[in-house]
Amino acid sequence: MPLLPRWRFMTDEAKALTKRVAVSAVALVLAALLLRTLLPWMLLVLVVWGLWRWTRR
Repeated sequence: MPLLPRWRFMTDEAKALTKRVAVSAVALVLAALLLRTLLPWMLLVLVVWGLWRWTRR
Protein backbone atom coordinates (compact mmCIF):
# COMPACT_ATOMS: atom_id res chain seq x y z
CA MET A 1 0.00 0.00 0.00
CA PRO A 2 1.60 3.27 -1.06
CA LEU A 3 2.19 6.04 1.43
CA LEU A 4 0.39 8.60 -0.73
CA PRO A 5 -2.04 6.52 -2.81
CA ARG A 6 -3.90 9.40 -4.42
CA TRP A 7 -1.13 11.93 -5.07
CA ARG A 8 -2.32 12.63 -8.60
CA PHE A 9 -5.83 13.37 -7.37
CA MET A 10 -4.80 15.67 -4.52
CA THR A 11 -5.34 19.40 -4.81
CA ASP A 12 -2.34 21.70 -5.07
CA GLU A 13 -2.97 22.93 -1.52
CA ALA A 14 -3.02 19.38 -0.16
CA LYS A 15 0.22 18.56 -1.99
CA ALA A 16 1.88 21.70 -0.63
CA LEU A 17 0.74 20.85 2.91
CA THR A 18 2.04 17.30 2.56
CA LYS A 19 5.41 18.53 1.34
CA ARG A 20 5.63 21.08 4.17
CA VAL A 21 4.87 18.42 6.77
CA ALA A 22 7.51 16.12 5.28
CA VAL A 23 10.16 18.87 5.29
CA SER A 24 9.27 19.79 8.86
CA ALA A 25 9.53 16.16 9.98
CA VAL A 26 12.96 15.79 8.37
CA ALA A 27 14.11 19.05 9.97
CA LEU A 28 12.93 17.89 13.40
CA VAL A 29 14.73 14.57 13.07
CA LEU A 30 17.96 16.30 12.01
CA ALA A 31 17.68 18.81 14.85
CA ALA A 32 17.08 16.01 17.35
CA LEU A 33 20.13 14.12 16.10
CA LEU A 34 22.26 17.24 16.21
CA LEU A 35 21.10 18.13 19.72
CA ARG A 36 21.72 14.58 20.88
CA THR A 37 25.32 14.70 19.68
CA LEU A 38 26.08 18.23 20.88
CA LEU A 39 24.32 18.19 24.26
CA PRO A 40 27.13 16.44 26.19
CA TRP A 41 29.69 18.90 24.80
CA MET A 42 27.49 21.87 25.69
CA LEU A 43 27.10 20.58 29.24
CA LEU A 44 30.85 20.00 29.53
CA VAL A 45 31.58 23.54 28.34
CA LEU A 46 29.07 24.99 30.83
CA VAL A 47 30.57 23.01 33.71
CA VAL A 48 34.12 24.08 32.79
CA TRP A 49 33.02 27.69 32.45
CA GLY A 50 31.25 27.55 35.83
CA LEU A 51 34.30 26.06 37.50
CA TRP A 52 36.53 28.69 35.89
CA ARG A 53 34.31 31.51 37.19
CA TRP A 54 34.11 29.90 40.63
CA THR A 55 37.90 29.55 40.92
CA ARG A 56 38.52 33.12 39.69
CA ARG A 57 36.66 34.61 42.71
